[in-house]
Amino acid sequence: MSLILEGLTLGLILAVSLGPIFLALTHTSIEKGTLPGLVVGSGIWISDILFVVLLYRFIASIKHTIESPSFNFWMSMSGALFLIIFGIVLFIKKPSLDYSHVKLKKGDYIGFWLKGFLINTANPFTFVFWIGVISTYVIGRNLSAKDLILFLSTIIIVIIVSDTAKVYLANFLKKWLTVKHINIITNLSSIILIIFGLFLAYKVI
Repeated sequence: MSLILEGLTLGLILAVSLGPIFLALTHTSIEKGTLPGLVVGSGIWISDILFVVLLYRFIASIKHTIESPSFNFWMSMSGALFLIIFGIVLFIKKPSLDYSHVKLKKGDYIGFWLKGFLINTANPFTFVFWIGVISTYVIGRNLSAKDLILFLSTIIIVIIVSDTAKVYLANFLKKWLTVKHINIITNLSSIILIIFGLFLAYKVI
C-alpha cells in the first residue's frame, strides 16, 4: 500500500504540472479534437515508459558507481543546481495561454504521436524526474520485481489518467485558466522547486 501511495504522489506531481506537456495536450485537443489529443498523449506515455526501461537498465548496470559517496554527492549537487535554475527560469518566463496563435501542421496521426513523444523526450524535467525516481526509489531501495512493477505502474497509470482528463476537459480548462491563475500556480511551483533544490544541496554539503 505504501508503494501505491508513493506512486500516486509522484504521478500527481507530474499531473499538476502546467508546462509544455500540458500545453501540447490542450492545444491539440482544442485545435484538432479529442482523438488527436489522445494520440499526442499516447506519444507522451510511450516516451515515459521508454525512459523508465532505459534508465533502469542503465542505472542498474552502474550500481557500484552509484553507491560511491562521490557519485552521490555530485549527482545530488547537479540535481539541486538544475532544480534551482529550472525554478528561476520558470519564475521569470511565464507560459502562454493564448490559443489563438497556435498553428499545427496538417498531417496524419503519426505526426500527432511524434509531437507528444518528442515534447516529452526533450523536456529536461522528464529526464530529471525519472532518473530521480529510478535511482532513489527503485535502485536505492532494492525493490523486488513485483514491487518494482507495482510502483512504476502506479505512476504511469496516474499520468495516463490525468493526461486523458486534460484532453477531455481542454475546453473547460481554456475558459477557467486565466493569465492571473496560471501566474500564481507557476510562481508557487517555481518557489517550491528552488526551495527543494536548496534543501537538497544543504543535505549533501
